[in-house]
Amino acid sequence: MATHTFMQTTTARRQLVNITGEVKRAVREVGLASGICLVSVPHCTCAVYVNENESGLVADTLSLVGRLVRGQEWQHDRIDDNASAHLGAVLVGNSVTLPVEGGEPCLGAWQSIMLLELDGPRERRVNVTVVGD
Repeated sequence: MATHTFMQTTTARRQLVNITGEVKRAVREVGLASGICLVSVPHCTCAVYVNENESGLVADTLSLVGRLVRGQEWQHDRIDDNASAHLGAVLVGNSVTLPVEGGEPCLGAWQSIMLLELDGPRERRVNVTVVGD
């Protein structure tokens, strides 16, 4: 088992960043032939998921999450006015688990690993934990 950490800088309040290349690099550095890879973010206001990195879908994802969490009076806003970012992260989640085969995370032809920033701009830590042979 090994964990590789990298930093990802975001530049907007809400933003999607394709982190597939960094995750693949981290798995290759471990030298694992087969197993699993857990990609996680130790933050409460960003998330990770797997889907297509197509500009229309990126815009739709940001729009969907925004519509689901904004326009409400959230109790957490009394503290730091970012409840919608916390709730968006709750909806999407802070980790994804992928099989590893041939030293690479197994992704479909159109799949990418995406970081969803909900309270940026910030510098985010991404952990890639690899377990296997």
